Amino acid sequence: MPRSPSDWAAHARVAGRVASIHSWLSGIWRAPYVLLTLAVLFWSGNFIVGRSSVGIVPPVALAFWRWTIGLVLALCLGAPHIRREWAMLGIHWRMLLVLGVLGIAAFNTLVYLGLQTTTAINALLLQSAMPVVILAATLLLYGERPGARQVVGVVVSMIGVAVIGSRGNWDALAALTFNAGDLWVLAAVGTYALYSTLLRNRPAVHPLSFLAATFAIGTLVLLPLYVHEHTSVAQACPVLPAYLAIAYVAMFPGFLSYLLYNRGVELAGANTAGHFMHLMPIFGSGLAILLLGERLALFHLVGALLIAAGLGLASFARR
Repeated sequence: MPRSPSDWAAHARVAGRVASIHSWLSGIWRAPYVLLTLAVLFWSGNFIVGRSSVGIVPPVALAFWRWTIGLVLALCLGAPHIRREWAMLGIHWRMLLVLGVLGIAAFNTLVYLGLQTTTAINALLLQSAMPVVILAATLLLYGERPGARQVVGVVVSMIGVAVIGSRGNWDALAALTFNAGDLWVLAAVGTYALYSTLLRNRPAVHPLSFLAATFAIGTLVLLPLYVHEHTSVAQACPVLPAYLAIAYVAMFPGFLSYLLYNRGVELAGANTAGHFMHLMPIFGSGLAILLLGERLALFHLVGALLIAAGLGLASFARR
C-alpha cells in the first residue's frame, strides 16, 4: 500500500493508465468493424503460415494443437464464467456441438488440407466467395433477402479481389488453375459460412465460455484423426519453425480471431461480417510486402479501393 504522497501519486497514475486501457478496450469491444478487421488480419496470416508449414507440421496436427492450446487459454481466462454458466452450456449442447464441428474442427482442418496442394493465393481468393455463401445460407435458413446495396457491395468487393488476384492482368486471372486442394478450401468456405449463419443461435453466455465449449468440442472431434495421422501418416518435425507456426495459429487466428469474429457477428450480423473476408487479399498482399519483400503496385491500391468501396456499401446497407 502507498504510504507517502509520492506513493499515492504513483498509485493514482497507474490506476489512471489502467482505467484508460480498460476504456480503450471497451470501446474496441463495441466496434464491430474494428473487431472484424482484426479477426480477418490474423486469419490472413493463417494462410501464409499454413502454406509455409507444409512438410513440417501435418494438417491435422496443426489444427489439433491450435485448438488444444486455444482451449487451455480459454479455460484459464474464462474459468469463473464457465463455472457460473455450466448449466446453460449443458442445455444448449446440441447447438454447441454443431458450431464446434463446423467452425472449429472442420473449417481449419479443411483449409490446412487444401494448403498441402494449393497456393496461399488460390486459398485466399477462394475464401473471398464466403460473403456470397453466407448470403445464400441466411436466405435458405432464415428467409433473409439481401438488399440491393448489399449485393452491389459484394460485387464491387469481388472485383477488387479479382484485381489483386490477377495483379492487374486479367489474362493471369484466367490462367489460374485449380486442383484437389482448392476443393478442400471450398468445402472449408461452406462449413464456415454455415457456422457464421448459425452463430445467431449460440447460447447467451460469456464469450470465453462459448469459446471454451466449442474449442473443447473441436479438439475432441480432431483427437482420433490426429492419433491416426500421428501413428500412420506423418508426424510434426521437432524444429523451431514448427513450434512457431503452432504458437501463431493458436494465439492469433485461433483464440483471438474467433473471440473477435464471434463478437463482430453478434454486433453486425453474419451477412455484414462475411463481407470482411474480402479484406484477406489486401492483408495477404500487405504481409507479402512486409515479410517477403514484394513491392507495392498500382493494382494493390486499385483493388484495395474497390474492396473498401464494397465494404462501405455493405455497411451502409446494414445500418
